[in-house]
Amino acid sequence: MGYEIAPGVAPALEAFHLPERLGFGLVAAPVMYAIDWAEGAWGRGRLLPYGPIEILPGARALQYAELVFEGLKAYRVGRPWPNLFRPLDNCARLARSAERLAMPTVPEPVFLEALDAVAGALAPFVPERTGQALYLRPFLFGTESGYLLRNSTTFRFMVIANPVEAYATGAIKVAIERRDVRAAPGGVGYAKAAANYAASLRASSGAVARGCTIALWLDAHEHHYIQELSGMNLFAVVDGELYTPALDGAILPGITRDSLITLARHRGYVVHERQMALDPLLAQVKSGACSEVFACGTAAIVAPVSALVEDDGTEFRPRRVDGVAAELREALLAIQERRAPDPYGWTRAVAAAPTAAPWARAAAG
Repeated sequence: MGYEIAPGVAPALEAFHLPERLGFGLVAAPVMYAIDWAEGAWGRGRLLPYGPIEILPGARALQYAELVFEGLKAYRVGRPWPNLFRPLDNCARLARSAERLAMPTVPEPVFLEALDAVAGALAPFVPERTGQALYLRPFLFGTESGYLLRNSTTFRFMVIANPVEAYATGAIKVAIERRDVRAAPGGVGYAKAAANYAASLRASSGAVARGCTIALWLDAHEHHYIQELSGMNLFAVVDGELYTPALDGAILPGITRDSLITLARHRGYVVHERQMALDPLLAQVKSGACSEVFACGTAAIVAPVSALVEDDGTEFRPRRVDGVAAELREALLAIQERRAPDPYGWTRAVAAAPTAAPWARAAAG
């Protein structure tokens, strides 16, 4: 192990300044990591200045969406050095996604090296305000050119990063999608694959055009049972207990979802993972039995839902917004930012930059 550091990395870091307004995914961090797979083995990783990459126009990543990815954050609130949240779970999920697309898996040491290389180099630029973080985007894609319907024989794994604020602030309005299908059991719904997200784009853009934030997906067979939102999992509070759709092979197993289930149970809530029919839930929202709905994901952490909106404009508004959601969001964020004890072993300090790195002494300070 051990990665190469390109000559342009130090100047790129020296020239970078953290802007006051970050947004989400709008500010590109000045370095990235890359490693290639060929002839059945991984090569040596490289830390590079952030910039365009060369890829053949016929590469299977472009022609057949042979690409899987992850998303996680590094935090540095009140501390000199950043930490990651549940990176091994992201590594395991990337492996499951890669296996679904018959791609080579990224070994855990390579995955952690890539995160440490990028987050370690960017340590001085990890935002320090609560709710802000360094978002890390690992992704694996096929680089071989060709139109035969088979896997590439060459691949590249990369990590890029963005200093970010929360993806969504305040309550969100959710557009109910009753026409399009995002995923079905046996497909790629449980994988963080590019094709999985491409299938959601029409409904997601349509939701925004209708004045909503995001789309809510139903099962492919009956259009009756709730799956998830585009990029987030869903929770409902019914008679004081939490409900979330059970993983069925078409729902992404969210790491934030799993964390909230653990935290909620630890705090005394009853949590049900089960099939959730949409229309009965809407009736419960209308009657008040469902007092609150919220979504969760790495980008947004926890986002309260102010309304579930039908295509004809009918809105179903929970009587409470950001009650249980606020409690769980603060509990989770406090662990992520290491402001509270971590009894679950979820946080991991970023490894220090190699002593040979030109910025290592400054970053460590």
